[in-house]
Amino acid sequence: MDGDALAAARKRVLAGGAEKYHAANAAKGKLFARERITLLVDEGTFVEDGLYANSLADGLPADGVITGSARIDGRDVCVMANDSTVKAGSWGARTVEKIVRIIERAYRESVPMVYLVDSAGARITDQVDLFPGRRGAGKIFHTQVRASGSIPQVCALFGPSAAGGAYIPAFCDVVAMVEGNASMYLGSDRMVEMVTGEKTTLEAMGGARVHCTESGVGHFLCKTEREALDVVRTYLSYLPANWTQQPPVASAADPGKGDLAALVPASERQAFDMRRYVKALVDENSYFEIHALWARELTVGFARLNGEVVGVVGNNSMFKGGVLFVDSADKAARFVQLCDAFNVPLLFLSDVPGFMVGTAVEKQGIIRHGAKMITAISEATVPKICVVVRKAYGAGLYAMAGPGFDPEATIALPTAKIAVMGAEAAVNAVYANKIAAIEDPEERAAFVAERRAEYERDIDIMRLASELVVDTVVEPADLRAELVRRFSAARGKDRAFSRRRHGVTPV
Repeated sequence: MDGDALAAARKRVLAGGAEKYHAANAAKGKLFARERITLLVDEGTFVEDGLYANSLADGLPADGVITGSARIDGRDVCVMANDSTVKAGSWGARTVEKIVRIIERAYRESVPMVYLVDSAGARITDQVDLFPGRRGAGKIFHTQVRASGSIPQVCALFGPSAAGGAYIPAFCDVVAMVEGNASMYLGSDRMVEMVTGEKTTLEAMGGARVHCTESGVGHFLCKTEREALDVVRTYLSYLPANWTQQPPVASAADPGKGDLAALVPASERQAFDMRRYVKALVDENSYFEIHALWARELTVGFARLNGEVVGVVGNNSMFKGGVLFVDSADKAARFVQLCDAFNVPLLFLSDVPGFMVGTAVEKQGIIRHGAKMITAISEATVPKICVVVRKAYGAGLYAMAGPGFDPEATIALPTAKIAVMGAEAAVNAVYANKIAAIEDPEERAAFVAERRAEYERDIDIMRLASELVVDTVVEPADLRAELVRRFSAARGKDRAFSRRRHGVTPV
């Protein structure tokens, strides 16, 4: 092949599929796969592998997937991007091999792996070549699982991620989905109707909003593709390249705006937004919330304290009173594992009434899911600090890394309460019959008030400090400085946990 022929072949491959497919994507607000890469990575750093994969076939440039290495903000990464102008980004045998190779390379070189997904799934006509073998599609997922916790894996989903291909996002640390175009589903709407008789749509069954608000498989609901690419870039900015390194340090910054004391109402019955509290506590504009639209009774995300990365887990009474449900337990467990994998210290901000009770949640397995959350917190060996902002009742104290779970410290604010349950519930539990027997309303109210006062004295925070239940009591204005000092002191802690290969997760 002479130079002209090679240049022509290269031009054809770089152009992707037919122009009509480019036009159809553009009409949906979708960018060309190569443009997505250009927008994401540092200029001139992308080095492509497998450009001529399946080049002898007609109409399959690069076999529908672009893979290679690049840099994002000066740091090495590996990238794969489905080209939906080539047979809707579907997988052939060479597609699978290229995806497996780039994940293997990311794992081998210990650099983050970025997935830009837009694929209709496997080509049924090629199933024997791509599906069942040792280097078949299953090897993609095996390799992702092997890399999980070793290197960051982040996915931006721009279109469908169908059938088995839906597991690529599922095995990533986080998934950013573009509303209106992105979807994940194991079976199409036609297949669902054929198998189950249910009539549905792809959007109703597996659209971006469904996964970011109901299933929890999606983490970020994005309006545009550029926003999704920004999520990828920002996410990686909080994490090291791999599990052996520490998170990148930024310049110290002032705290966000807000009076920590004024943000917390005195009454337990009055809700407040823990996200506002977090933003006032950490470095200004540094809180990067994850799973913001799912299980909102718990807020989780990365932030910086004096330039150092921390992972935040906080109860949010604005939603369901901050009570822990099945989904919020799963949300916490996964985020804690993510932070522990990549050496991100954990800050727990507690305002929790406990786990939800009742027939519905028991049938959903609240005990099992709660145990999963508590397991993740127990196994996390990064520095952990528990701050009781307002209350920590029942097993909620355990779930928020309370004293029994080896935190570096349990810190209480002056108004904090730690107990098996709140005063009102406790008095009712112990004295229900006696209260019911008092006929005079004033006498009944006086009796209840007296019992409440006794209970409040029993759980007074200074008494708990004197009994070493909490390590210190600090004023809200002093909390940030206290956390900075304590996380700094814990930086070199021993990360050993248990003599074993791994535990048995209560899933």
